[in-house]
Amino acid sequence: MEKLWYVIHTYSGYENKVKANLERRVESMNMEDKIFRILVPMEDEVEIKNGKRKVTKRKVFPGYVIVEMIMTDDSWYVVRNTPGVTGFVGPGTKPIPLQPSEVAHILKSMGYDEARTRHDFALKENVRVISGPFQDFVGTIEDIQPEKGKLKVLVSMFGRETPVELDFSQVEKV
Repeated sequence: MEKLWYVIHTYSGYENKVKANLERRVESMNMEDKIFRILVPMEDEVEIKNGKRKVTKRKVFPGYVIVEMIMTDDSWYVVRNTPGVTGFVGPGTKPIPLQPSEVAHILKSMGYDEARTRHDFALKENVRVISGPFQDFVGTIEDIQPEKGKLKVLVSMFGRETPVELDFSQVEKV
């Protein structure tokens, strides 16, 4: 079984309380191996009152909480019977997991670096730049920064090797 993200419906305004209740239930019922992360999708909102700037958190999906879990009868029961939870999102009684692209978008908007780009680049490998100001240049990878999704590529310009920092999406293998 693989861990996937599911959406649970809660009473509006009780999202944080449901999150806290569910975290306590997971711990007390020893479900840490089936239920992993519980998130209330939030984003920063800038408010200007009386000429003062104030940053507040706003719920992106009021009435919903997302849960990363392995769906079994036991884990379903623990989540479904948590106080404040009205049910899973999905047709009938079978919950439907979120698509990986949806999860990546939600996590990225919340500031989590879960949406890292996978790469199969290696040091000293030749690549072609496919977009940006150095398009169609060929260079050699000198440094890989997976946490930033960037590469340092040595590109030959005017007879000299010049280091250029590029995103993974801007290059392709030769």
